[in-house]
Amino acid sequence: MIAYGWLVLAWNLFWGEFTWGNLLGGLLIAAVVLLFFPLPPVTFHGRLRLWGVLAFGSRFVVELVRASAHVARIAVQPGFTPRSAIIAVRLRVPTDLNLALTAEALSLVPGTLIVEVDRDAGILYVHVLDVRGPAALAASREQIRDLEQRIVAAVGSDDELRLVRTGTVAKEPP
Repeated sequence: MIAYGWLVLAWNLFWGEFTWGNLLGGLLIAAVVLLFFPLPPVTFHGRLRLWGVLAFGSRFVVELVRASAHVARIAVQPGFTPRSAIIAVRLRVPTDLNLALTAEALSLVPGTLIVEVDRDAGILYVHVLDVRGPAALAASREQIRDLEQRIVAAVGSDDELRLVRTGTVAKEPP
């Protein structure tokens, strides 16, 4: 029911005005969309932890500023050609919510971009800018797992939090 309301609101915002015709059209279009393209259920078994949210937010802002400065330096450095790579990172908590939140946070940071998500295997394929060798690839994977741990610490269940703190990841995909 919430998705229905958001779709009706989005329809009216797309048209730029709220009229009776747009409201009725939005109600009809939202019903058709939800009938023929049902959304998968996203379960949330976690809880919101204030300290985790604050830690995630503050660290995210620091990473955002640092990555922005790094990309800006690359952009203005004369003659420098950055090397990039696409890495596969298997998340320790492969739930839909964790995949979505981790992918969104990564995409917001300059220098990283989600290329693909393997939902069944819980793998994110991430484009990383300015990679200088195998050690940098390993560091990038570790940064992504650290981001996942902070997200789970902010909104995950106790079991998920225990898993990211102590769990090991299966063999990395190539």
